[in-house]
Amino acid sequence: MSEETLRNQPILVTGVHRSGTTWVGKILCASGEAAYISEPLNLWHRPGVMKVPVSGWYTYITQENESAYLPAFDDIFSYRYHLWAEIQSLKSWHDFLRMLRDCNIFFWGKLLNKRPLLKDPFAAFSIPWFMKRLNCRVVVMVRHPLAFVSSLKRLGWNFNFFDLLEQPLLMRDCLAPYRQEILSVHQKTDDIIAQGSLLWKLIYQTAYDCQNQHPEVIFARHEDLSRQPFEEFHRLYDELGLHFNSKVEKAILETSSSENPKELSQNKVHAVRLDSRSNLDNWKRRLTEDEIERITQLTGEAASRFYPEAEWQ
Repeated sequence: MSEETLRNQPILVTGVHRSGTTWVGKILCASGEAAYISEPLNLWHRPGVMKVPVSGWYTYITQENESAYLPAFDDIFSYRYHLWAEIQSLKSWHDFLRMLRDCNIFFWGKLLNKRPLLKDPFAAFSIPWFMKRLNCRVVVMVRHPLAFVSSLKRLGWNFNFFDLLEQPLLMRDCLAPYRQEILSVHQKTDDIIAQGSLLWKLIYQTAYDCQNQHPEVIFARHEDLSRQPFEEFHRLYDELGLHFNSKVEKAILETSSSENPKELSQNKVHAVRLDSRSNLDNWKRRLTEDEIERITQLTGEAASRFYPEAEWQ
């Protein structure tokens, strides 16, 4: 693919939530060539960014239901900000500041003809649609299931599988083989270990199957980026047709330095300044041996596609 073609493609950074999509999305925008747009498919997204509501987490978009979403994403990728809708929704000073931030992103994105970079873990099941209908170049962030589930445990974040079960197109196209497993875990309302493990498996097995159909999908492991951020981000920049420069180097250093906290405080869970290497081992303190064994068994074959057995130690 030519560099000129790449320059005209929007970028989607997705993967399960808590997989590093925020960090990677912001580093990929550090060169100044892409505009960072955050989570329009989040249940609590701002109407200025996307006027269309979503009914649940991990909304699945396909050609059969795209009429509800395609015009909204056309607006996003054309940098059409819905200012009046946002003003009407303001409820706090924080909302106001966020409106100024988003207005600024959309204004400079359009003025400087930047590539839209959509950071949205909740687009993970909709990768084929974003590629076919919106011509997106896709980066799927992968984080080791032990690290992912331990993060959910620490934060106390449950996942309600009702959001998946109530999407007949998603169940038909992607998750039919897992229906009984989903129903079983759905009954375990307080079992974060089972919930996180199953969600990890569903998302990454689906993404793996998608790459078999679309080899141009890029997988990036959180662990590789954490251990060798300069080399791995340089690779991503090359694959996406972006230019790795001194601004990117500075952003990587600031967000991954050993001088940063080894773990984020629970009231700053979306911050990106972290000692990236030390963070890799945090799961060892959070999980019991029994929990490690359960996650290993529950994520099973899907996990082995991304992590050889030796990397589970």
